[in-house]
Amino acid sequence: MLQRFDERNRDLIVNINGRLVHRDEAGVSPFDSVVQGGDAVWEGLRLYGGRIFKLEEHLARLRASALALAFAEIPSNEEIVEEIRRTLAANRMRDNVHVRLTLTRGVKHTSGMDPRLNRSGPTLIVLAEHKAPVYDRSGLRLVTSALRRFDPDALDPKIHHANLLQSILAKIEANAAGADDALMLDRRGFIAETNATNFFVVTGGVVMTGRAVACPEGITRATVLELCDVNGIPSRVKDLSLTEAYRADEAFCTGTMGELASVTEIDGRTIGDGKPGPMTARLSDLFRELTGLAGTVVAGERQPVAGGGHAAG
Repeated sequence: MLQRFDERNRDLIVNINGRLVHRDEAGVSPFDSVVQGGDAVWEGLRLYGGRIFKLEEHLARLRASALALAFAEIPSNEEIVEEIRRTLAANRMRDNVHVRLTLTRGVKHTSGMDPRLNRSGPTLIVLAEHKAPVYDRSGLRLVTSALRRFDPDALDPKIHHANLLQSILAKIEANAAGADDALMLDRRGFIAETNATNFFVVTGGVVMTGRAVACPEGITRATVLELCDVNGIPSRVKDLSLTEAYRADEAFCTGTMGELASVTEIDGRTIGDGKPGPMTARLSDLFRELTGLAGTVVAGERQPVAGGGHAAG
């Protein structure tokens, strides 16, 4: 699975600390903490009909991650939402859009890892792209990575940080194996997540996912569990082994960028009958219905942007 370039994104306007610039002119300082050490937190948001789904939850996780990293300054939710609105308006976006928020510790006065070197910050980057859910709905093929997800005593996954090397290395393994993504285990050998998404199985009508010990507390993951509770679908959060995944009736991944996506093969084993299953389809329908009804309004009707494709701020 390789994302393809969308021509609508050729002249994107990117927001860096409130300055709206063409994507080819956007940049951050080489002294910025994100360049110096991946010292940043981030969130992925999705826009449905002018509304961002679960925006408050995403902003709460962004703030919690920044607090855990002892950021000296964190913009208010109102400030962040205003910059999202400005970015979407500049790009005339209302639907089928993915927004990546990145908040760095800011700019250092000289290179080095010590946060006391930061004299200007934070840096807020709002990147909005025309992007449909990225996964093939016909079913994903996963391969188990040799890398293990960190436990909280190493690098707590509750910090949604921008250092993604562990995920990138796992993705390289998946690419080399001809798979779509990598399934990652925790240090005890239980399933944590994939390199990019949370992971669920369905066995005997029960929807199950692993405990959020070595994986982030996914917002789409939480939404699926809420949908199960509201609609009388049995669900459990438990340690899941690879054997339980291999013999499951269904499996699927969840995430903001890809929503719900069926998994039909893991490590050469066919899951269920090798096709997206009925529970995955039901939860996908319930999720789609919810995203069409809920969310924070951040974009109005499309309006022309003065000056054509480029904007300055």
